[in-house]
Amino acid sequence: MKSYTNLEQSQKLAEILPIESADMFLALNGTQPVMSKYIDNGFVTADNTAIPCWSLAALIDYLAKKDCFPEITYTGICYLMDVNFYDDEEGKLLHPIHFIRTEGKSLVDACVEMINKLKEKNLL
Repeated sequence: MKSYTNLEQSQKLAEILPIESADMFLALNGTQPVMSKYIDNGFVTADNTAIPCWSLAALIDYLAKKDCFPEITYTGICYLMDVNFYDDEEGKLLHPIHFIRTEGKSLVDACVEMINKLKEKNLL
């Protein structure tokens, strides 16, 4: 089971998310990325090649802090993640104004895709 972002996902998320939201880092060992937990809330290695990395828990926590509470469905083949945004008028809930769906082979993939889509729509 995939539990954290890969190198490509981590590099893209590092451009979108605050670095403090990452809970791990990928250190480059030659050309191979090696995952490691954060130490002292930093991600600096001896050669300064560390890249912030996000666990599934950190990704979901970030979405929750942005008031995005995804509905997750497993189809047997992939994970679907849906987020609805509603307009609120004087305490009355109106029809959804935004519906975003992503899918991924893992929950991490679906979360990363959701964050990318939310950023594209300027909802983060």
